[in-house]
Amino acid sequence: MSTKPERRAAREAVAVYHQAQLALLVQRVGAEVDRYRAGELDAFEIDQVIFQYSRAAKELWKFCNLADVETIANFIRDFRPDDWWERGAPRKR
Repeated sequence: MSTKPERRAAREAVAVYHQAQLALLVQRVGAEVDRYRAGELDAFEIDQVIFQYSRAAKELWKFCNLADVETIANFIRDFRPDDWWERGAPRKR
């Protein structure tokens, strides 16, 4: 069993990771919205980008919240978690 400071540190590490990864996803959407505004994408394409962002953000949330926070913090520290943008990509049929 871990101590209260260890759990607090794990929560902070996961929160920092979650915020950083979410920021990367938002930046990607922002760049794509800029392309839409420049006429490089049509409404359906930007809708697909927004849909992919939504799915990616949900996958990231699940990763950060659905297991013991210390386990997640250790995983983040020891491994390179998934590319969340790709995890949000629509399934190929």
